[in-house]
Amino acid sequence: MFNVKIRKSVMIAHSLPNPFFGPAQNLHGATYVVDAIFKSKTMNEFNVVIDIGKAHDILAEVLKPLSYQNLDALPQFKGQLTTTEFIAKHIHDEVKKKTSDFFDGKIEVQLGETHDAWAGYAG
Repeated sequence: MFNVKIRKSVMIAHSLPNPFFGPAQNLHGATYVVDAIFKSKTMNEFNVVIDIGKAHDILAEVLKPLSYQNLDALPQFKGQLTTTEFIAKHIHDEVKKKTSDFFDGKIEVQLGETHDAWAGYAG
């Protein structure tokens, strides 16, 4: 299996209003390190999994509407607990939509909250 991994970061704010989340119930900020991993059993006619520049541009485009936003105030997240896992799936789904016409492999998105805590989604 071949893969290409790209990395960007995004700063957000949100709250997780449920006692399960302890102090994170309150509004707080997070800076996520976002890894998008494109996996394929084969390479295309140019011997690549995906064009790295194009992958970077797409991930930046997906992250832009989240950047410096309070996720609690965004209509697409109304009533949702915007956990790291949830946001990873959201980013995955948006990247998949934007690459579906030229990439048919698997996509995985990992979000790093700190240097030792990551969560993600693989589709």
